[in-house]
Amino acid sequence: MRDRYVPLSPEQCEQTMNDEANRAIINRDQLPPSFPTHRHSPQFWEQLGRTIASYGFLEEVLGKAIFAFTGTRNYSPDEIDTAYQGWLPQLERALTDQLWNLAESYGKAARDNPATTTINVDELVEDIKRSTVIRNALCHGSWRAPNAQGASVPLFVNRQKEIFETAIDIEHLKQVQAHVVGLACSVMDSVTHMGWQFPGGAGPGKPLMGSN
Repeated sequence: MRDRYVPLSPEQCEQTMNDEANRAIINRDQLPPSFPTHRHSPQFWEQLGRTIASYGFLEEVLGKAIFAFTGTRNYSPDEIDTAYQGWLPQLERALTDQLWNLAESYGKAARDNPATTTINVDELVEDIKRSTVIRNALCHGSWRAPNAQGASVPLFVNRQKEIFETAIDIEHLKQVQAHVVGLACSVMDSVTHMGWQFPGGAGPGKPLMGSN
């Protein structure tokens, strides 16, 4: 794969500009191994990857829960056609939406299903939304050199122009991962507590497919 863009030759530069700029290009052969991730330990990058992967798992779980809540809701005869027409686009959004929108869609699907037995769905949704703050920094931040304690502040500015300022180390990442796993488990519980088997799982409960 071509990844180098050839600059103008000195003769071409002289033809296009008459200044005396001290021109330079990066010597890629002299970059440190694993640049630009060379300043952090392999353990840090492993934990960061596991934490980000846990967020991906949470998004998958939310999409499946949306399917479960919308697919098991009882509709009156005059609602069935309209509900069916809107179901496929809703499931498509569950596949393509990111975490914040998935949390909102999950909350609505759970509240709209009269059989929901989880009483604090709104609190769970808000917890998931709050988790997006650090998720965006972890996924999109540019990691600065770690301090003496091994903590690093990712360079990340959100759409409100707020700067992320928290130093992150391995232990912090482990705590975030554990919290995200807990959120995913709570989402799954909200389905299985109604007596349904969570989609894609093999646990107890009535399977959603072929349940009617």
